[in-house]
Amino acid sequence: MTRNKSMQPLASSSKTRNITVRAISIGLILVVVNSYWIAISSELWYSVFTAVSLFFNTIFCLFALIQINFLFQRFFPKQAFSPQELSVMYIMMSMVSTISGHTMMMYLVGTLTHPFWFATAENEWQSLFWRYIPSWFTVSDKAILTEYFRGESTFYTTRYIKAWLVPMSAWSAFIFCLFSTLLCLNVLIRRRWMEEERLTYPITQLPIEMTMNANSFFRNELLWCGFGLSGTITLINGLHILLPTIPMIPVKFHEVGHYFTSKPWNAIGWTLVDFHPFIIGLTFFIPLDLSFSCWFFYLLSKSEKVFASSMGWHNLYLNERSVSAWIALGLLAIWTSRKHLGRIGKQILMGSQAKGKFDESKEPIRYRTAVIFVIVGFLFIGLFCYYAGMSLWAIALFFFVYLAMAFGIARIRAAFGPPYHEVVFVNPRQFMTVVLGSRMIGSANLTIMAFLYPFTRCHRSHPMPNQLESLKIAQQGDMLNRRLMWAMMSAIGIGAIATFWIYLSIVYKYGASAKLHGWIAGIGWETFNPLQSWLNHPSSTDRTAIMFMGGNVLFVFLLMAMRHRFIWWPFHPGGYVLSGGAWSGMFYIWNAVLISWTIKWFILKYGGLKAYRKACPFFFGLVLGDYIIGCGWNIIGLIFNTPAYSIW
Repeated sequence: MTRNKSMQPLASSSKTRNITVRAISIGLILVVVNSYWIAISSELWYSVFTAVSLFFNTIFCLFALIQINFLFQRFFPKQAFSPQELSVMYIMMSMVSTISGHTMMMYLVGTLTHPFWFATAENEWQSLFWRYIPSWFTVSDKAILTEYFRGESTFYTTRYIKAWLVPMSAWSAFIFCLFSTLLCLNVLIRRRWMEEERLTYPITQLPIEMTMNANSFFRNELLWCGFGLSGTITLINGLHILLPTIPMIPVKFHEVGHYFTSKPWNAIGWTLVDFHPFIIGLTFFIPLDLSFSCWFFYLLSKSEKVFASSMGWHNLYLNERSVSAWIALGLLAIWTSRKHLGRIGKQILMGSQAKGKFDESKEPIRYRTAVIFVIVGFLFIGLFCYYAGMSLWAIALFFFVYLAMAFGIARIRAAFGPPYHEVVFVNPRQFMTVVLGSRMIGSANLTIMAFLYPFTRCHRSHPMPNQLESLKIAQQGDMLNRRLMWAMMSAIGIGAIATFWIYLSIVYKYGASAKLHGWIAGIGWETFNPLQSWLNHPSSTDRTAIMFMGGNVLFVFLLMAMRHRFIWWPFHPGGYVLSGGAWSGMFYIWNAVLISWTIKWFILKYGGLKAYRKACPFFFGLVLGDYIIGCGWNIIGLIFNTPAYSIW
């Protein structure tokens, strides 16, 4: 039988053998294990693993696998894992972590049940929007939902499984198609950002060092000095939770905004100061001008609030400005890659006759295959939303904004790897209601967008940057082949189903409103309260907000133009978008970023690149010590069913 050329393996046999069936099989087991670990930690004790860019659970599991592998190398050398096998297991765990985390599947499961359980005569949800919710979207029977919220039951009954089978299948398919489509888009953009622009991908440095240079990496004394420092802090703080007489070392968030009580200084609002060792460690690998931009623009935004208060201004349109900045950054990322994407288009259309062909043997799949998957993926996503009740124009606009923001976030992570990039209330729905008004969007579109809110709420464990970083790790290990692609897609598909199932089993056992300390019972208020407001009080286009958004887009373009024109220009648009919004990524970590920037500046100024390279293992150790001891406390807490110290 003739096989489609676009599906032919591209890599040499030796390249394909880098990713073994053994590694993929173990990786799939770890996918399910991590799904459960993330879910139970997040919801039972609100210990969040995937809020930051480098996931706690994946580094802990990789560390454990490497220690086991050291034993194998000593006693069973033929059975030891290769660096590529360790890398593919890490990549698969990263794929499922983008789904299982507090900021994706928990939001989705919590949103699906909320409008039926919390509907009352006072909020009138039943008459307002129940009729726009498809029957296959979720479970509306309160008899099924009673044990969901109260617990003391089990999901493993025919009645519950049958009720949830269709919604679980539908949403798992949606997640698989959306995340796989983003993965194929990453394949199309990978070469441009990795090989032509040579972006640094700082978040990948630790897992690459751990897998590719394990022997020398773990023998470095400075690594263990950093590990000992952060690990000791986390160990003492964990003991403080168990024995309060042991003093705690204050490295987590401290609110200082309440010290400013008089106008206009009280306008700075809630202001956090933190000293997280792992944030200091991760920030050390960010280019100096980029980390400077992060804390500078954060402090500038606080100054802006104080100035506005002194002038009597009450609305700075921070969220509206933030969403426009992210869209602008994403469109800039696509625009600067237009020639690369154009060459890919010509290569797909003209085949061997195309001039300047790319060598596709260096890609995980052929470009033609990637484009076909993207088209099929978006067709499924479009049909999913259309049959749910959305208009075609609303679907197109919603996912245009989603993709623009996705490219912006991926670009930021590839360029300088911020440890944290939360952007709450900055999403396609918010953009559409400001630009068009809720009256024009319509009740049906607004209702379905309320269920898509979990995919856009805060962008912390966004799939696109994690997939792109996984491709970077694969490139370093000479693993860019078709088997890698299937391993990643398998982790996404199995991870989506396993995670949905696990969350349901947890809530029926513990009760979403009973013993769970996460946010699964409360997330729905954040998406359905605005929906209720828009339906009761339809809004029109906010022209003032659009003016602020337009000005912000121009400011992002100006920052980018200045960076390209002047080498000395210190302000990066990435730092600006991370610091914008009423609730942004720098909101939590600006102080630790400032500390790390100061340390790195002194090292480079007085020791040069040689001193910087020597110091790198110490800062890797800061991250590892915090992660390993912190995850150890989490496991102890789960085993003994008791609250434990969380490093975030």
